[in-house]
Amino acid sequence: MLTLFCALPVVALFNVFGQAPHTTSAAAAGGAATLSVETPANVRGGDLFQARFDIRARKEIKDAVLVLDPGWFNSLTINTIEPAASKESSKDGKLAFDLGDIPSGKLWTEFLELQVNPVNLGSQTEGAALYDGNVQLARVNHSLRIWP
Repeated sequence: MLTLFCALPVVALFNVFGQAPHTTSAAAAGGAATLSVETPANVRGGDLFQARFDIRARKEIKDAVLVLDPGWFNSLTINTIEPAASKESSKDGKLAFDLGDIPSGKLWTEFLELQVNPVNLGSQTEGAALYDGNVQLARVNHSLRIWP
């Protein structure tokens, strides 16, 4: 029992339960844009963490919309979203941020500051998609494991 108790901090040092960021990327067909999501793959109940969404426009995106699956909000509390989108709406039950025009060659970065509700445990899928109006350009799927 003592060995198990001492092993937990050692395992935590190797980021098994920690918040080291993990980056997942997807490119649009035709190379119009890339979407990268940087966020932890493992968190603990009560943790505060950041999700970063980088959109690099290789061609102009006239009506950029970032759409987040419900997994981003399932037993997670949103503390802030920066910069604020010009409009927030729902797209098939998902949260949609209207970012407006992103000129060719520019980088748009969106930040979410989140907190894990202490009673949330297990795994959940968090997807993010980039649209130009109603046309999906890129999609990233991310898994989040929540430890006690």
